[in-house]
Amino acid sequence: MSDIFISYARKTAKQAARLAEALRALGYGVWSDDDLPAHRAYADVIQERLKAAKAVVVIWSAEAARSEWVQSEADGARADRKLVQLTIDGSPLPMPFDRIQCADLTGWAGDLDAPGWRKVVASIAELVGGTGVTPAPVAKAPPPLPAKPSIAVMPFANLSGDPEQEYFADGMVEEIVAALTRVRSIFVIASGSGLSFKGKGASAQEAARELGVRFIREGSVRKAGSRVRIAVKLMDAVDGSQVWADRFEDTLEDVFALQDKVALAVAGKIEPTVQQAEIRRATLRPTDNVGAYDLYLRALFHYRAWSRAGVSATLDLLGAAIALDPDFAPALALAAACHHFVHLFEWSDDPRANRREGVDLAYRVVKAAPDDAYLLAWCAVILAYLEGDLDACVGLVERAIALNPGSAFVWLASAGIRTKIGSPDLAIEHLEAPIRLDPVGPDRPLQMLYLAVARFEQGRFADAVPPLREFAQSTGHPSGPAFLAASYGHLGRTNEAREALAQYRAMSGRSLDPYAREAMGDRSHVKLFMDGIALAEEAPPSGSGGAS
Repeated sequence: MSDIFISYARKTAKQAARLAEALRALGYGVWSDDDLPAHRAYADVIQERLKAAKAVVVIWSAEAARSEWVQSEADGARADRKLVQLTIDGSPLPMPFDRIQCADLTGWAGDLDAPGWRKVVASIAELVGGTGVTPAPVAKAPPPLPAKPSIAVMPFANLSGDPEQEYFADGMVEEIVAALTRVRSIFVIASGSGLSFKGKGASAQEAARELGVRFIREGSVRKAGSRVRIAVKLMDAVDGSQVWADRFEDTLEDVFALQDKVALAVAGKIEPTVQQAEIRRATLRPTDNVGAYDLYLRALFHYRAWSRAGVSATLDLLGAAIALDPDFAPALALAAACHHFVHLFEWSDDPRANRREGVDLAYRVVKAAPDDAYLLAWCAVILAYLEGDLDACVGLVERAIALNPGSAFVWLASAGIRTKIGSPDLAIEHLEAPIRLDPVGPDRPLQMLYLAVARFEQGRFADAVPPLREFAQSTGHPSGPAFLAASYGHLGRTNEAREALAQYRAMSGRSLDPYAREAMGDRSHVKLFMDGIALAEEAPPSGSGGAS
């Protein structure tokens, strides 16, 4: 059982986490309700931990003073003579706790020499025993978590029993770190700090706490003859859960090429995986968290519904995020994408204004984040549709590829631009990387749309139908039924074509001719699309519902 139990109100969770980390750095075992196991009853675990603790630290605040849970835990600690109390906002304490000494940690940011902190540590040392702990600071508090997702790459375990393979294992760490540093949306610890844990036996959570990161990437290398197996996994150090895992097998004929191949693949898969983990965390947080990054993550969750209502909710959240941080490039890029959708499908009274706003926001992103491959690729696609300078957009996406060739999204964006400029063969080639690197992630619908449009442009109408169906079933985006109607028209599947047309018109008020010209810049492909629509509209309904 832990030495110390921390009681606090939910709105002060960040301060409680800072306090817990500082106490752990002094060598204490600390428990708070963030550590509740999923299979136990809440009240039973609280009572058990409260009784077992040698000291109970109560963090008083205005909310805590009104909380029956905090008062109950404080009452139990007072009765057992193991109460240590502190205030973080100077609010009046409820009776009878206002008659007991209370340390003042108002505005405390981790200073180990602060008088209030020294008073807390002295009281705990007296209750717990104080072995190896004095009121003076004896350890440096761990660095706080960065605002954006953070990751450290730990040393690879050499499972080969061959000391000569250590160089390969250490090289993998350096290559993966180098690849991850290209991903501007992630904070990456330098490889030297990660390798410093080699041979220490530290757990993922201990390493993450010392380095101040949320995610830990671990791995192993096993050599058998001329082949090598590399296993990698990504851990969430906050709750100890495994977020992602994969393995690679190859020959050792070209060690450096193999290291580079694995590093790019790992970087390409970690980026969308981490983003999804952060979105899940944000959507489960209380709604009073108004940080710009938190609002952006919530907005991204709604955006991925790919519907009119989702886009509207996204823009509302992004407005608040950009008001907090006008230069927050990810929020600006997502807002630009939303204005593109509103303009494309005429989801507002003034779609031209949305077009102007989208272009302006995209250029603000390029200025604010000139070396962020993900955002440059995103803006290249947006500007290709909203502004139409396709040569410039190709240059922008190729710049993104050079910055981070391991990013699944960068190659996906490149494929989207190739469909726009009428190069379906190259689009399909560029789709190979994202479909392989991120086969079931949140960008899967967009992968299917670009694949379908490329096949349609090749005249492969039957091959375009399956990805279009998948796209249409997973989103509320009008492009799905629009291209389905054109495909079915060419295939002579009249009833299905008419049904798809009706679905499109229920989703968007825009006529299909200008939609096609904006969706596909190549005139021959626009004609191919409109010919399919004409076949759908002119042919008499069939009694059978069309061929299947």
